[in-house]
Amino acid sequence: MPDNTNSQTAPSGPGGHACIQGYLRLLDNSPGVYRMLDAQGAVLYVGKARNLKKRVASYAKPAGHSARISRMISETRSMMFLSTATETDALLLEQNLIKQLKPRYNVLLRDDKSFPNILVSGEHPFPQIKKHRGAKKEKGNYYGPFASAGAVNRTLNQLQKVFLLRNCSDSMFESRTRPCLLYQIKRCSAPCVGYIAPGDYAGLVHDAERFLQGRTTHVQEKLATEMQAASEALEFERAAAIRDRIKALTQVQQAQGVNPRSVREADVVALHMDGGQACVQVFFIRGNQNWGNRDFYPRTGSGADASEVLQAFVGQFYDNKEAPRMIILGQDVEDRQLLSQALSQKSAHKVHIVVPQRGEKADLVASATRNARESLARKMSETATQAKLLRGLAAAFDLEAPPTRIEVYDNSHIQGTNAVGAMIVAGPEGYIKSQYRKYNIRGENLTPGDDFGMMKEVLRRRFQRLLKEDPDRENGTWPDLLLIDGGAGQVSAVAEILEELGVADIAMIGVAKGIDRNAGNEEFYRQGQRPFALRHNDPVLYFVQRMRDEAHRFAIGTHRAKRAKAIGATPLDDVPGVGATRKRALLGHFGSAKAVSRAGLSDLQAVEGISATMAETIYDFFHDKG
Repeated sequence: MPDNTNSQTAPSGPGGHACIQGYLRLLDNSPGVYRMLDAQGAVLYVGKARNLKKRVASYAKPAGHSARISRMISETRSMMFLSTATETDALLLEQNLIKQLKPRYNVLLRDDKSFPNILVSGEHPFPQIKKHRGAKKEKGNYYGPFASAGAVNRTLNQLQKVFLLRNCSDSMFESRTRPCLLYQIKRCSAPCVGYIAPGDYAGLVHDAERFLQGRTTHVQEKLATEMQAASEALEFERAAAIRDRIKALTQVQQAQGVNPRSVREADVVALHMDGGQACVQVFFIRGNQNWGNRDFYPRTGSGADASEVLQAFVGQFYDNKEAPRMIILGQDVEDRQLLSQALSQKSAHKVHIVVPQRGEKADLVASATRNARESLARKMSETATQAKLLRGLAAAFDLEAPPTRIEVYDNSHIQGTNAVGAMIVAGPEGYIKSQYRKYNIRGENLTPGDDFGMMKEVLRRRFQRLLKEDPDRENGTWPDLLLIDGGAGQVSAVAEILEELGVADIAMIGVAKGIDRNAGNEEFYRQGQRPFALRHNDPVLYFVQRMRDEAHRFAIGTHRAKRAKAIGATPLDDVPGVGATRKRALLGHFGSAKAVSRAGLSDLQAVEGISATMAETIYDFFHDKG
């Protein structure tokens, strides 16, 4: 853990080499983390050192630096230091500070979402198989990570065909009185209605887990034996069903592509750089199976070399996720052994970082590198196109410069119910989905269906938060163009809010469907100006349409999720002390929330897990209203 040693001198006198030289007398030879700051106190760079004094001394030399490091030194006006007990601690602290402070000259992993897993639940006599994302709090066996939700869904879809495991929730399972559609299409064995014995279902679960662990040969041999036995017993329908399961299992393996024999558990990490941009490709290998790949585009810290980019990526990528037992790199990095020690320290197992030169591991690296190269080429082409569209947008709407952050707003509701607002964000690299936001409309004085009022609430909440969190507009979170779904009325409503909050300098455009509400006939509205249209074949028009449609898609999806949640809600959700377990027990005993509301005290106490006190609470809740 870090020591409490922290030093900083106020910016004064010259910067650059002379400034850095002045700190040497304050430092010793301990490991630690240093920060370089500019004249405004903003952090330029965070680094770790085995020996703080030696590392800082290297920056004090006037020559021998790359152009990037020379620029960084010339901008430095002060430094901060934090010593640590070990270099490993320094590395872990460095990664935390980089993520927190996002210094300009550091390599930064910008997309760091969690990855989905497959969970075989462990608290039910008939385990459920499902997709899981986030903290692993639920009891059961987790398999993953998978590169994307799509990869998980495809695998689950095929596993249902092979192993016939349920994917319904426990509450749905308890309430079934007849099999659902999945049983009819041969994707579930219907344990909910007793169509399969617990022992037989446990056997299916065991086989499914063996498959997810990579032991597929045993599963296929077992299914082949069962099919042969059914055929010999003239049970042709059963034999055909088993044949379909074998076929589905084969399809899973084919969809996974490369399934290495000699690599049981590893992440393959390869980098390609071109024109100052970088793409890192990660392949996820678990149980000798390829569970997909994902590309990342880290910020390269104003010109870091390949080794520094790859090293920083690995450190930041595994900062909030468990590393596999092996990480296969496409090229060596400076602190490979230190990285291995740090990741092993964070994990419950030893993490080996290898750089293969030949064999199957090298083939995996070559495949990942090729994917990285092709992905970066596509990304650069898309970025060039996006930059051209942004320039066209600026010209079409008389903006001072091409926008770097566009926020698009839309509302969704049905006659005012379950109303939500949605914001999407686009910039030079396309949609920034991590910045999307949803707003539950909560204005009590709004008339149902008041689109103007809803839009005003969303914009007020959005900019009040911006003014609170980033009043000086320094963090890149302020938009320089707003696109509003609507015409003159919406534009006036939004302009009123912007004026009220003192941020009326932000450009804003309303996009209305125009004549016959057909795509291509859009009219554009700006405050105090006449509406106008763009040519039907103008690329800028298509660009705006795509952004408007993306905002609409996001708003509709948010509204549907809210509506589905409301449909699934019951009065039991509001009863104090009644959580998921008690709610399930009550619904299972009485059949419906209405029946619970009519039950007497003695009936309520007869439910497992409902004490006399809780029975009184439930009874009083339903009989004291009104």
